[in-house]
Amino acid sequence: MAIWTATMPWWFVLIWSTGFIVAKYGMPNAEPLTFLAWRYGCTLVVMLPIMWLTRTPWPMRHVLEGNVREVPTVRAERIDWPLIAHLAISGILIQAVYLGGVWAAIKHGAPAGLAALIVGIQPLLTALFARVVGEPVSRRQWLGLLCGFIGVGLVVANKVGVRGVGVGVIALCVLSLVAITAGTLYQKRFCSHFDLRVGTVVQFGAAFLVTLPAAWALETMQVRWNAEMIGALAWSVLALSIGAISLLFLLIRRGAATKVSSLMYLTPPTTAVMAWLLFGETLSPLSAAGMIVAALGVALVIERRAASPAS
Repeated sequence: MAIWTATMPWWFVLIWSTGFIVAKYGMPNAEPLTFLAWRYGCTLVVMLPIMWLTRTPWPMRHVLEGNVREVPTVRAERIDWPLIAHLAISGILIQAVYLGGVWAAIKHGAPAGLAALIVGIQPLLTALFARVVGEPVSRRQWLGLLCGFIGVGLVVANKVGVRGVGVGVIALCVLSLVAITAGTLYQKRFCSHFDLRVGTVVQFGAAFLVTLPAAWALETMQVRWNAEMIGALAWSVLALSIGAISLLFLLIRRGAATKVSSLMYLTPPTTAVMAWLLFGETLSPLSAAGMIVAALGVALVIERRAASPAS
């Protein structure tokens, strides 16, 4: 258990970074929102039977019963609808808006490097608003966040370009940035503790209810079913939607939002290595240097060391 707890962040980074690989295989066969709608729907098809077979209870809230003449009794017998609503909101922000925005931006011409760089501001933005969830950020952590962002910039430097990129596409990337930041902070503030099975069903159910109508209104919803599409969909459901998101839930529950967000700096470097191994994409010395800088930045943020109030 101790080894699993210690390695959890690195498993999250490794699995989360495969999102680029999924997009590489899935996007040529389905439009972005259509693919995501299938992904969320299939996640529910997997998780709902698991909830039923394991008899997972819905979150309950304690209510007081009695009157002024009697001693009230506490009974947990009502579904905790406020918690479910909070889970749904964070699910819509993290799944529907964040992923939908990034995938749509790339589909409509945003270079992957530009999208990664804009969304890469998320740890810095999270740190700016960390006091919302009662988390101070030390000077050492600010230095680490800046190093991480510089590292990401170096990794994607040869893939960043704005020529021919419209304002609407950049706006989609910015919308995704705001959504993942707000979703992380919102979940940490209002619903960090819940059963993972319930959280997955509620969040992906809410994302599905938002994404499906958007796909129906904005896309043709045509899918080219082949081995690549099926493989990408299966991996996105089992590894990303269930595996990586469950790890993200646990990390948010166990750690500070700023520390969890800083792990996102390791996604572009890890993805670059995967693309080099699988697709033969160039891995330049500048990118290699960026990986080292990004790793150093994350180490500064998550290092467990007592800091003085002035640090």
